[in-house]
Amino acid sequence: MRFYRLLQIRAEALLAAGSHVIILGDLNTSHRPIDHWDAVNLEYFEEDPGRKWMDGLLSNLGCQAGSHVGPFIDSYRYFQPKQEGAFTCWSTVTGARHLNYGTRIDYVLGDRTLVIDTFQASFLLPEMMGSDHCPVGAVLSVSSVPAKQCPPLCTRFLPEFAGTQLKILHFLVRLKQDPVLKQSALPLSNQTQVQMRPNKARVHSTRLRPSSTRGQKQLMSYFQSSSSRLQASANLELPSLGTLVTPKTPEDKVTAKVVEGPSKASEAKNEKEVQISFWKSVLGGPLPMPLCRGHKEPCVMRTVKKPGPNLGRNFYMCARPQGPPTDPSARCNFFLWSRPS
Repeated sequence: MRFYRLLQIRAEALLAAGSHVIILGDLNTSHRPIDHWDAVNLEYFEEDPGRKWMDGLLSNLGCQAGSHVGPFIDSYRYFQPKQEGAFTCWSTVTGARHLNYGTRIDYVLGDRTLVIDTFQASFLLPEMMGSDHCPVGAVLSVSSVPAKQCPPLCTRFLPEFAGTQLKILHFLVRLKQDPVLKQSALPLSNQTQVQMRPNKARVHSTRLRPSSTRGQKQLMSYFQSSSSRLQASANLELPSLGTLVTPKTPEDKVTAKVVEGPSKASEAKNEKEVQISFWKSVLGGPLPMPLCRGHKEPCVMRTVKKPGPNLGRNFYMCARPQGPPTDPSARCNFFLWSRPS
């Protein structure tokens, strides 16, 4: 509330000095029930201090004679007084933007004379992504007038900023040319280039230097040429004739295959089953998500981040985006605590 009061004092002082004033940005308060999707379920909606402050600041264009008339006008409601679902902020945690379950807390406010005489339109851009807020704007019928000097209300003239703000020129440094290069008039060939350094001038040749054998190895050093492999294969000793085994007859081969085949297959199958059961016991994997009662769909797991006895506990809830309770496509009220692992 302190910020609201200071903002109003500043704006009214500018109006008293004869200036037009536009208040643009996030005021963090939805003024009317039409600017809040769930205003019906909020207790004491009209009694909120921020909304009472906006009641005193803004003019109600539909009010009767003799009612309070504020110095400013909500430009969007001036052009769209009954537009529903016109929101500028949505919760990114609950995915409320998918079903337009939000509030309008971003405004373009102008003084009464300026809005009535100069404003041509006021709009929202909810299709513009990138934040939990969307841009707001207005169209004015004005022409730009160049100023010869900064206005007296410029921030640089405020006592707390006077003499401390830097210009862009303060971040640039003028370079001084090296006198050695000025005196040098020798022509350089195409194979050389000059590299400028502070107080130094170096001439480097662009000719390729032979690669040094020291340092990192080349990729080809990890491969062996085909000639060396042939030499290595030629040096292999062949087994002697005495070590050769007499080949078995076809009948012996068939008998060995019949005996060894089933035993090897059973051993491999048993070994594979043992490995599968072992890894299943070690890597159990996540438990299947429970189904919400409203849509019979898998839930999502969330963690309590609010300080209290349940801080850090996990729970399951409906995976759909938040929306009006009357919308069947919105999130249902399913809730289930997760069992401790």
